[in-house]
Amino acid sequence: MGRFVVLVLDSVGIGELPDAADYGDQGCDTLKNLAEAVGGLDLPNLEALGLGKIESLKGISADVKARGAYGKMAEKAPGKDSITGHWELMGYVARQAQPTYPHGFPERIVSRLRRETGRHFLGNVAASGTEIIARLGEEHVRTGSPILYTSADSVMQIAAHEEVIPLPELYRICEIARRVMAGADAVGRIIARPFLGRPGNFRRTANRKDFSLPAPRDTVLDLLVQSGLDVLGIGKIEDLFAGRGLTRAVHTRSNLEGLENTLSAIHSDARGLIFTNLVDFDMVWGHRNDVQGYYQGLKEVDAFLPRLMDSLKPGDVLALTADHGCDPTTPSTDHSREYVPILVCGNQVRPGVNLGVRQSFADLGATVAQYFGSCGTREGKSFWSEISSRQDFNIQIKQE
Repeated sequence: MGRFVVLVLDSVGIGELPDAADYGDQGCDTLKNLAEAVGGLDLPNLEALGLGKIESLKGISADVKARGAYGKMAEKAPGKDSITGHWELMGYVARQAQPTYPHGFPERIVSRLRRETGRHFLGNVAASGTEIIARLGEEHVRTGSPILYTSADSVMQIAAHEEVIPLPELYRICEIARRVMAGADAVGRIIARPFLGRPGNFRRTANRKDFSLPAPRDTVLDLLVQSGLDVLGIGKIEDLFAGRGLTRAVHTRSNLEGLENTLSAIHSDARGLIFTNLVDFDMVWGHRNDVQGYYQGLKEVDAFLPRLMDSLKPGDVLALTADHGCDPTTPSTDHSREYVPILVCGNQVRPGVNLGVRQSFADLGATVAQYFGSCGTREGKSFWSEISSRQDFNIQIKQE
């Protein structure tokens, strides 16, 4: 048994889901629309893995013998946020969407925040994070009142200048907000959004911190840890799972740092799951409609891929996927309800396997579980027996 490496290209969707119109996302297709916008994608390593066989993408050939398995997965849970997507990737399918507040938070919530934090709040609107600190940052610096805002996602965000409200105090405010946002108001994440700079030149810092809702039931991460295996979370994985189901966590400041830490983990003697989130696609480029930045980010990952693949040990498996879409070519800056790609490789993975359209992100979690000999969470359908070239690894586990 080797290691299973899961690399989540956060927001790199591959076509609208059948219910995308219910979310206002008709026409969204992160990869295809990006390819058209830049005049064609030049991603030779992703192409070799079979990316062009999943969907027709300008610049990416479908006429290749894929080095591994390829397909796409549908999100079964309602919503299109990172937490719900990651939970489903690891075997917990939410049955109802987490609450959103497109018109800001009601007075019953804001008054309780004021009372329990001892602070007044600015904003209380749905807004882009960079836009709202540009608009309210100067008033915040003058008054010392934190900026409260949300988005189309199930999230409460609290922004503050690090020289006005020190990080420990901002995190304390967010911890209080996490307690307030419970029950029917239990948003997926409370996010501390610190920034620095002066009026006209405010910039968010890397000291963001997420206070996430824990999954209501065990995920594959929990089950692997209970089995004595290592589970390393790289990037914002620890935040998305509220610190649960991990034996070690490494926070990163960029996609490249996430890739470098993933490579170091592959070179280590860790045994178990290496789970990485590359958030820049979503946070830095997708939400800002930065088409060229998004494309350059894909090229960076593509160029790094040979280092990851060449470092895999016998039995290791590498899977690339996403958690939702965030089409940078549309007027919206929000997540989009999309299929996500699934590309799987390793020296024990049969080349050229078409995984088709999977009915749930949880198929990946079921596959990870079966790879390690676990029955998993009983959500999703494992595709390990379809892709494994080693019959002694093909433990047939009954799926419910």
